[in-house]
Amino acid sequence: MRRIAAALLSLIIMLFPSITAGPDSRRFAVTEYGQLSNADASANTRAVYGYICSVYHHGIITGQQESNWYPNPDYEIDYIEQVTGRLPALRGFDFINDNFADVVERSKQWWERGGIVTICWHCGSNFDKGYPESLHTDIADWDAALTEGTPEYAALVAGMDKAAAALKQLDDADVPVLWRPFHEVGGDWFWWSRGGARNFVRLWRIMYTRYTDVWNLDNLIWVCGYQAKPRLPELWYPGDGYVDIAGADSYYGGTQAVLYHRVKLFIGERKPICFHENGTIPDMDALNLWNTDWCYFMTWHSTFLTDDAWNTKENLIKAYNHKYAITLDELPSFTG
Repeated sequence: MRRIAAALLSLIIMLFPSITAGPDSRRFAVTEYGQLSNADASANTRAVYGYICSVYHHGIITGQQESNWYPNPDYEIDYIEQVTGRLPALRGFDFINDNFADVVERSKQWWERGGIVTICWHCGSNFDKGYPESLHTDIADWDAALTEGTPEYAALVAGMDKAAAALKQLDDADVPVLWRPFHEVGGDWFWWSRGGARNFVRLWRIMYTRYTDVWNLDNLIWVCGYQAKPRLPELWYPGDGYVDIAGADSYYGGTQAVLYHRVKLFIGERKPICFHENGTIPDMDALNLWNTDWCYFMTWHSTFLTDDAWNTKENLIKAYNHKYAITLDELPSFTG
């Protein structure tokens, strides 16, 4: 079956130019399950990824995004503990508004508590500022911006390097990061998807190659997360050599099984599949009923967690105390 899947992927790569942009060393890679895209990944990074791969199909790692603009960035974490008596295993951070120093520090603290770190980045097309800019700025000339040697390319990678410098601090501290750049792939609201599938793949691969081969970031687990209704998600897929976890998101409960199986249709068993953002937390019993084996979920911040329209306290208690859910206290030690 794996040979058939590999042959099909190779055929897709040949037929669609969006899949073929990037360095030859990685663009045709077809990975075995559990193999990180970066062969030089650190021991801690391999341990975290190995664990995620081992629990896939057997449990779901609980996760929560923080709202870093609140006076207390532990607002969501404290709420979950007060309501459920448990803590999420995975904590989501955001480099939004160049919030690098705070995110680096809190990521270190979460790792020291035994948790897993994931980071996204809301920013404008010049990798500056935050959420409004991620929606309302654009790259004027995609071809120029993605062609090495142009002024536009130089500006592009200089912007990317801001996050690389912050991630390097975590690499130096030996903190693995589930790195989720350019999230909600394929949606037309964020600038990084408005250039189309081919340019998105080129953009992703430029970042991957720069972070891995120039900055030597060996602590990253690359998460490619699709939007709620991914159409032909394979066309937006950067390739096995550039992705470690695939996923999708939805803020409502009813579409979760459809999303999971839509991604699984093309990714197969080569990568674990995550629910990289959610509003309503998955019903643990329904996951088994519909064979929806997300490796983790990550509830969005603030009212998405606390408002009954999304998650009642009863829902939280059931989810965090379900035998299928993996909470912070149930994680193994990743540092040996």
